Amino acid sequence: MTGSFYSAVVVLVLFAAFPFYWMLITAFKTDGDLYNLQSIPYWFNAAPTLEHLDYLFNKTLFLRWLLNTAIIGVCVVAITLVVSLPAGYSLARMPGRSAENLGIGIFLTYLVPPTLLFLSLSRVISWLGLQDSIWSLVVVYPTFTIPFCTWLLMGFFKSIPREIDEAAIVDGCTMLGAFIKTILPLSLPAILTVVIFAFTLTMQEFVYALTFISSSDQKPVTLGVATDLVRGDVYYWGELMAAALITSVPVAIAYNLFLDRFISGITGGAVK
Repeated sequence: MTGSFYSAVVVLVLFAAFPFYWMLITAFKTDGDLYNLQSIPYWFNAAPTLEHLDYLFNKTLFLRWLLNTAIIGVCVVAITLVVSLPAGYSLARMPGRSAENLGIGIFLTYLVPPTLLFLSLSRVISWLGLQDSIWSLVVVYPTFTIPFCTWLLMGFFKSIPREIDEAAIVDGCTMLGAFIKTILPLSLPAILTVVIFAFTLTMQEFVYALTFISSSDQKPVTLGVATDLVRGDVYYWGELMAAALITSVPVAIAYNLFLDRFISGITGGAVK
C-alpha cells in the first residue's frame, strides 16, 4: 500500500513538473537544437545558450509588460478587496434566503463570458477616455473578480459565528468596528485566497486585454508575449518558453508557500 501511494505521488509530481522542465530546457536551447527533428527533445543536444533570454529582455518590452501586469494586478486586487469584503460580509449576515439567492445571482455574473461583454464595455472605456491604456483593464477586470470573490467571501463569513459580532457590539463596537476589529483578523485565510485568485485571474485574462490595448508599451505580459513573440507563422519558441517560465514560477511558489491558508480560505476557514 505504501509503495503504491509513493508511486502515485511520483507520477503526479512528474506530471505537474514536466511543463516547467519543458519550458526550462526550451528557454536555453539553441535554435538549431530546437528545430532539429533528429535531436532528442527531452534534453540538451547542444550547449545551452542565453540568446533567448537576451532577446527577451533586451529586444522586447518584456520588463515593461511585467510592470504593467503588476500595476494592473495590485490595483484590481485593491479594488476587489474594498468592494467584496463588505459585500460578502453583508450578504453573510442578511437574514433569510434572499441573501443566498442574491449571492448566487452575483456569482452568475462571473460566469458570463467576456466575448459577450467586451463590446458594451468598450463603449464605457471610450466614454472614460481610457482607450489603449492599462487603466482600461483596471476598470474592466473588477467586473469579474468582484462577483467571484464576493461569493467566496460570503461562504467564509457564514462560517464565523454571529456571536462574535454580537460580543464586539456589546463591548462598544459599532457594526463597522466589529467587522474591522474581529471579523477581518479571523478572515486572513479568505483574504489571502481572494488576493491570489484575483491576481491570478488578471494575469491570465486575454480577451479584454486584446480588445482594449494595442500599443506594445501598454500591454500586460499575457498579451505582449502572445502578440509580439508570435509573428504570422513564426513562433519564437525559446523566448515564449522563457517568458512563460518567468511569469508562472512566482505564482506557483506563492500557491505552495501559502497552501495551508489557501485551502483554509477555500473550504470556509476555521474560527478559534
